[in-house]
Amino acid sequence: MAHTKAQGSVKGNRDSIAKRLGVKLFGGEKTKPGSILIRQKGSKFFPGNGVSMGKDFTLFATIVGLVNFKTLRGKKIVEVQHA
Repeated sequence: MAHTKAQGSVKGNRDSIAKRLGVKLFGGEKTKPGSILIRQKGSKFFPGNGVSMGKDFTLFATIVGLVNFKTLRGKKIVEVQHA
Protein backbone atom coordinates (compact mmCIF):
# COMPACT_ATOMS: atom_id res chain seq x y z
CA MET A 1 0.00 0.00 0.00
CA ALA A 2 2.72 2.51 0.90
CA HIS A 3 4.43 2.38 -2.50
CA THR A 4 1.26 3.66 -4.23
CA LYS A 5 1.24 6.87 -2.15
CA ALA A 6 4.88 7.62 -2.96
CA GLN A 7 4.30 7.30 -6.70
CA GLY A 8 1.37 9.69 -6.55
CA SER A 9 3.32 12.41 -4.76
CA VAL A 10 6.15 12.27 -7.30
CA LYS A 11 3.78 12.61 -10.28
CA GLY A 12 2.18 15.76 -8.84
CA ASN A 13 5.49 17.60 -8.30
CA ARG A 14 5.75 19.49 -11.60
CA ASP A 15 6.10 23.20 -12.27
CA SER A 16 5.86 25.39 -15.38
CA ILE A 17 8.92 27.23 -16.70
CA ALA A 18 9.39 30.91 -15.79
CA LYS A 19 8.37 33.42 -18.49
CA ARG A 20 11.22 35.94 -17.84
CA LEU A 21 8.85 38.91 -17.59
CA GLY A 22 9.73 42.30 -16.13
CA VAL A 23 11.76 45.46 -16.69
CA LYS A 24 14.87 44.83 -18.83
CA LEU A 25 16.27 48.40 -18.94
CA PHE A 26 15.85 50.73 -15.96
CA GLY A 27 15.56 54.53 -15.73
CA GLY A 28 18.66 56.40 -16.87
CA GLU A 29 20.07 53.53 -18.97
CA LYS A 30 21.06 54.11 -22.61
CA THR A 31 19.06 52.35 -25.30
CA LYS A 32 18.97 52.02 -29.07
CA PRO A 33 16.11 51.30 -31.51
CA GLY A 34 14.69 47.80 -31.16
CA SER A 35 15.95 47.27 -27.60
CA ILE A 36 13.40 45.58 -25.35
CA LEU A 37 12.56 47.75 -22.34
CA ILE A 38 9.80 45.71 -20.64
CA ARG A 39 8.26 42.26 -21.10
CA GLN A 40 4.77 42.09 -19.59
CA LYS A 41 1.42 40.31 -19.64
CA GLY A 42 -1.21 42.93 -20.41
CA SER A 43 -0.54 46.67 -20.44
CA LYS A 44 0.88 47.28 -16.96
CA PHE A 45 3.21 49.91 -18.47
CA PHE A 46 2.24 52.12 -21.41
CA PRO A 47 4.47 53.49 -24.21
CA GLY A 48 5.43 57.17 -24.24
CA ASN A 49 7.68 59.15 -26.60
CA GLY A 50 10.25 56.98 -28.37
CA VAL A 51 8.63 53.70 -27.28
CA SER A 52 6.24 51.29 -29.07
CA MET A 53 4.24 48.28 -27.92
CA GLY A 54 4.42 44.87 -29.63
CA LYS A 55 1.47 42.52 -30.07
CA ASP A 56 2.47 40.60 -26.91
CA PHE A 57 2.55 43.91 -24.91
CA THR A 58 6.37 44.09 -25.04
CA LEU A 59 7.65 47.69 -24.88
CA PHE A 60 10.63 48.48 -27.10
CA ALA A 61 12.64 51.59 -27.98
CA THR A 62 12.25 53.29 -31.36
CA ILE A 63 14.99 55.94 -30.91
CA VAL A 64 18.44 56.29 -29.31
CA GLY A 65 18.36 57.85 -25.85
CA LEU A 66 17.87 57.37 -22.12
CA VAL A 67 15.01 55.38 -20.57
CA ASN A 68 12.65 57.36 -18.32
CA PHE A 69 9.68 56.24 -16.21
CA LYS A 70 6.82 58.50 -15.14
CA THR A 71 3.24 58.30 -13.89
CA LEU A 72 0.47 60.21 -15.65
CA ARG A 73 -3.12 60.05 -14.33
CA GLY A 74 -2.38 56.75 -12.58
CA LYS A 75 -0.76 55.15 -15.65
CA LYS A 76 2.88 54.08 -15.61
CA ILE A 77 4.51 55.41 -18.77
CA VAL A 78 7.89 54.48 -20.24
CA GLU A 79 9.61 56.87 -22.62
CA VAL A 80 13.00 57.33 -24.26
CA GLN A 81 14.46 60.83 -24.22
CA HIS A 82 17.22 61.92 -26.61
CA ALA A 83 20.61 61.74 -24.89
